[in-house]
Amino acid sequence: MNLTTQLKEFAAASVKRHPGVAQDTMKQAIDSLVASEMIEKAFKTGDQLPDITLGNALGNEVRINEILKEHKVIIAFYRGNWCPYCNIQLRALQQAVPLFEAKGAKLVIIGPETPDNSLTTKQKNELTFEVVSDIDMIVARSMNLVYKLPTALQELYKKFGIDLATNQGNGNQELPIAATYVVEQDGTISYHFLEEDYKLRADPQDILNAL
Repeated sequence: MNLTTQLKEFAAASVKRHPGVAQDTMKQAIDSLVASEMIEKAFKTGDQLPDITLGNALGNEVRINEILKEHKVIIAFYRGNWCPYCNIQLRALQQAVPLFEAKGAKLVIIGPETPDNSLTTKQKNELTFEVVSDIDMIVARSMNLVYKLPTALQELYKKFGIDLATNQGNGNQELPIAATYVVEQDGTISYHFLEEDYKLRADPQDILNAL
């Protein structure tokens, strides 16, 4: 089963688990993002990746420009370990890592959570790619990928037990949109996936096709 199908099935099940007002609140937030046209300003194919240096979950510094000296880089933005859609995506990307590397590409995941909160211990031990912390979403913001959660969605997340303030180390109540990029060794973005709907992500096969 490909990632796109997995996400659709999980979303369908989620509607049954959280019907009514919850679904309306999440849909309204997505519709508001679409109406804002923020994606029009986001980095896209043909743009030059900024210089990115971030710390990973183990406290080590990761310099994407250094990786680019020897490999293409796949960058995916991750909302947090509380997001089931993100975790489904991570597992699918992990399965595709050997295929990515066979095409000369390294995978880096960028998330807004602090290093201590970015991954569970199990994930830290099982993922073979870098997961780095973009504190206060400085990198994501520079690429025009950040949005503030509407008040109604903030309240819904609290009911779900999602504590963004603790996870991210700030009270901004912001998240990155679903974004994935392939970056050539000269720093040029050669593929982009941008989506206001958090339930949709770049399928690994589409990423492979872009390499």
